Formats: sequence, structure tokens, C-alpha cells
Amino acid sequence: MLQSLHDRFSGIAAKILLGVVVIVFGGFFGIEQYMNPKSDTFVAKVNGKEIGQDQFREAYNRFRSQAQQAYGAQFDAAAFDTPERKRQVLDQLINEQLLNQANEKLGVMVPVAQVRDAIQNIPAFQTDGKFDRKLYNLRVQAAGMTERSFEDGVIKDLATRQLPAGLSQISIVTSAEVEAFLKLRDQTRDFGYVKLEKPAADAIKVADADIEKYYKDHAAEFMTPEKISLAYVELDAEKMKSEVTPDEATLKRRYEEQKAKFTAPEQRQASHILVKVDRNANAEAQKAALEKAKAIEAEIKAGKDFAVLAKEKSDDLGSRAQGGDLGWLEKGLTDPAFETALWAMKKGDVSAPVLSPEGYHVIELRDVREGKVKPFEEVKAELAKQYMETENERRYSDLAGKLVDALGNDPSLANAAKQFNLPLQKTALFTRAGGEGIAANPAVIKAAFAPGVLVEGNTSDAITLAPNHVVFVHLDQHEMPAQKPLEQVREEIRGRLVSERLARQAKEQADTLYARLQKGEALEQIAAVAKAKVEQEKDIGRNAANLDGRLVAEVFKLARPASADKPTTAEVALANDAYALVALTAVKDADPSKLDAKSKEAARNQLAQGYSSEAVRGFLETLRKSADVKVAEERLLQ
Repeated sequence: MLQSLHDRFSGIAAKILLGVVVIVFGGFFGIEQYMNPKSDTFVAKVNGKEIGQDQFREAYNRFRSQAQQAYGAQFDAAAFDTPERKRQVLDQLINEQLLNQANEKLGVMVPVAQVRDAIQNIPAFQTDGKFDRKLYNLRVQAAGMTERSFEDGVIKDLATRQLPAGLSQISIVTSAEVEAFLKLRDQTRDFGYVKLEKPAADAIKVADADIEKYYKDHAAEFMTPEKISLAYVELDAEKMKSEVTPDEATLKRRYEEQKAKFTAPEQRQASHILVKVDRNANAEAQKAALEKAKAIEAEIKAGKDFAVLAKEKSDDLGSRAQGGDLGWLEKGLTDPAFETALWAMKKGDVSAPVLSPEGYHVIELRDVREGKVKPFEEVKAELAKQYMETENERRYSDLAGKLVDALGNDPSLANAAKQFNLPLQKTALFTRAGGEGIAANPAVIKAAFAPGVLVEGNTSDAITLAPNHVVFVHLDQHEMPAQKPLEQVREEIRGRLVSERLARQAKEQADTLYARLQKGEALEQIAAVAKAKVEQEKDIGRNAANLDGRLVAEVFKLARPASADKPTTAEVALANDAYALVALTAVKDADPSKLDAKSKEAARNQLAQGYSSEAVRGFLETLRKSADVKVAEERLLQ
């Protein structure tokens, strides 16, 4: 779930919020479940836990959007949307579900401070770069969630990363492994090679009959793409600037209404020791956990250092290594029972065991920061800005509602644009791969080529481009695919046929000469036949910058030669249908003793990172093998 919006929001939980906002604005899907009998709609099921179509679709759209942004105009939607890519996204969701389930079994917990920091660092919840609790509450509610359910989602996403992070820290690399790695990594090789260039194109003659046959046999490759253009009306709250300026009385009234927002809340610096107990544990287990927590409390009050005890006995894997430190906490960020106990304490107090859904907590209050109210003059500009934004959103919502109603009564987009004095805009022609402007948006492309707009000529429903930014589209032009005239593509076909024949000749020549090299002829003899020259390379490393990377890569795949007189040979395909015939004469391992300590440490870290990746991959494979995973292939391809 957390993968695409990091660059935009720089916070882990923003991905959850935006995903939910997109779903909410996209329509009240799922209501039909209350009206019709329930049927299976899952794409996959992991140990009985479903991954629904909406969850999969959201993840796939995010993955697709990232690829489109990365490739820009070169993005090919048809080539991208393959079953293999869909399965790739589903496998990632399955892995996340497996990790979540493993977290529950192993008792992996996310420190409260980490959750708090993740949420407070989301720009969507900030005003002037600072966390705004009221804004947070409003936007979470607008997404159809409670603060608790949103925080639960953040916790799950953070927890998904804790096990892999923990596994990555336990990889041990020995000095012998570092030495062996350096010998291979910095190994050099001596070899000679003859480069066989592609034959000259002048010798290739293509008859008109060959061109005509190719055109007929490959007719589908010479079609113009289907294209459409759209007429559209766009509503964007950002562009609907209000001309109303709030007076002093209005701002002061808003200040009084929102005074809590301008109060820096009291913060409490706390540590805790958790004695974990399952929610469904029997009375005996509950009692044992309570007794253990009381014993820990007694040790602390007898003078034992709280942080030392936390490292020894806390079941909170997230805070244990930090001596139970939870950082600075505000009200509303912890379990209600935990919060009640913490806010009843005085600086330096240690609590009796406090029961929460996770188990029993022994809490230490280390410090207190008192709350402070900002004066009106200090926040006046912020209040004015908020007023203008609220007014813009109100005008936007009012106009959007009226526009939807008008289109419901009269689907003519031109009439609606005229009625509400909105510009009726048009896109350029574009294909199913998208175009420029709004035609680059996947949601617009999907709506434009859907039967309702493309076939039936209807105006689309509101398409959400961003929060408080929608567009309504209608078909303007439609160009059907058509076969290009032969004369238009004749030279293209000629070029293809020439390239195919040249490639075939180049391969035949390389195979013939390589066979002679394998039988024992020297490179110099081969070069003479090919009217080429032998290139000799000495002490070439894996990352040689002055040689073709494909050539070097293949050289380093070759086995050590028996001797310089008995080289190991290879035929290597290069770019542009060229080939190289290679004779490897020597392999020289590096001498790690010549490297300084810093270089060796860098190599150790590189190895550890590789081992860590393998450990995480192996852990996931183990979870996968022992899990009951069912995939509904037919729904995956829908």
C-alpha cells in the first residue's frame, strides 16, 4: 500500500489516506452488497484473509501511474498492462499480508512515537509546515475513516517493514567471506577478441514482390491507431479564487472557535515496559501477566533502572532497544487507558500496571511540557488563509453539485458549460495509450474509451483528477483504425527486410568463424578471414569503462583457461547485429591485502546488504510455502 506517494507526501501513511480518498471520490462502490446476495470477489486469499478487487485495483493503478510518470511520452499502456505485471503487484500484496500475519504471531509492535511521527510528517495534515490536529481529523473523516482506523492502517504498514528490517540487521559476514568476495569482485582478465561488423546493406536487394508479400502477411502492423478527442468541462477549487475578504470580527470569531488548534498541546515524555498478553488469553494467562508486571513495578520502585529493565523484560520489540522510550506524547495518540494513566501521573512517577489491548504497561513519566495558546495577532494571517480556502471549497462544492444535477437533467456538456459560464475545452487527438493534458490521466483515458462515452455518446460522470478537482468529458472526434497505404510504408518494410537479412547473414558469418575458432584456429587466422583485426586487452576489470559492457560481461562468465595456449572461447552478440569472437587467456584474482580498512569495510557492508536481501526473500518464501494462498486468476485479469 505504501509505495507511490512518498515523493509527493514524504510520509508513510499518506499513501493510505490518498488511496481511501480516491475510493471515496470515485463513487460509493460496494453499496450493492447490501442489496444483492454476497458472492466471492476476492483476487487472492491468504490463510483465509481476502485481498479484494478494489484493494488490488488501487495498488495496480498506483504502480501503473508510477511507471507512466517515469517513462512519460514513451509509456505504452498496451504493452504495460500484461498479466505478468498484474501478478507482480498481486504477489507484493500477498507478501504484505503474510508479513502482517507473521507480525501478529510474533508480537511485533510499532512504537507509539514512530506512528505519531509518521502521521505528523504528512504534508496533507500540516498547516505552514506544522502538524494541524484539526486538519488531520477533518481529512481523515472526509476519507470515511476514524482517527483510530487510520492509525491502525499506519501501524500495519510500519509493522510490515519491521520484520524485514530486523532480518537485515542479523546478517553476519566473516573476514574470510570478505576476502573471497574481494578476490572475485576485483578480479581482472586478459583476453583477445575479433569484432565482426554487420555486413554492408548495399549488397542487400529487396524485390517489390517481397515488400508486397510482407505488407500482406503483416497487415495488422501497418494500421493507424484508434484516436479520439474530448470536449470537457473542468472544475478545480484551486482556480476558483474567492473575492471575499474576511473582516476582523469574522477572523476573531473563527479564532475563538478554533482556539484549541492554536494551543500547543501539553506533551509528556514517557517510557514503558510491556508485558504482552493476548486479547483472548484465559484468566490464568491474564493473571500471570499481571503478576509479572507488578513484579517489574516493584523492582523499579526498589531502585532498579527503568531503561535497563525495559531492555531486559519489555515485550515491545520497537521500544525495548531504546530502554522503553516512547518519546514526547500528546493526547489522542495512545490507547485510552494508557493515556488516562499517563495524564494522571506527575513527573518522575512510575505507574501500576495498566491494561491495554496489547497487554500490561508499566509507565514512567520522565518530563512534562505545558501547553501554550498562540495570540490572535500571531495567527491572524493563517486564519485569513483558511477562510479563503474554506470559501473556495464551499463554492467549488456548490458548483460541482449544481453541475452534476444539470447534467442529470440535460446531458449536453455544451449547455451545462454555457449555463454555469464555464469554458468548454477540447483535447488533441490521442490513443488508448493517452495523450497530453487531462488525456494523460489514467482515469480520463479509461472513461473516454468506455462504452458509455465512446459508443453511446454520453457525458461521463465526474472524474476525480485530484482532491477538489474533477472533470466531465464528452466525445468530440473518433478516428477508427485503418490500414496505411502500401506506398506510405513501402520504405519502412524495405528497411525491415534489409535488417532481417543482414542480421541473418551476420549470425551465419559469426557461427561459421566461431566453429573454426573452437577447432583450434588462432584469433589472428580468424581475423584475416574476416578482414578484421585482433584486439588484445590486459587486466580488464568487471566495470571496464572503455569496452562494450556486453563483451565484458560475457568474458567474466567464461571458465578459467587451462593455459594461455589453450584459451576459453566464446561468441558474443553485440549491438547492431555485430559479434565478437573471444579468446580468454588469463584470470587474475585480486589481492585483498592491498586494500585499506575503509575499502574492506565497504565490501563487508555490500555483502551484508546482499545477505539481508536473501534473508528477507527466504523468509517470505518460507511464509509462502506454509501459507494457504488462493489466487482467483479470472478476477486478476479483469
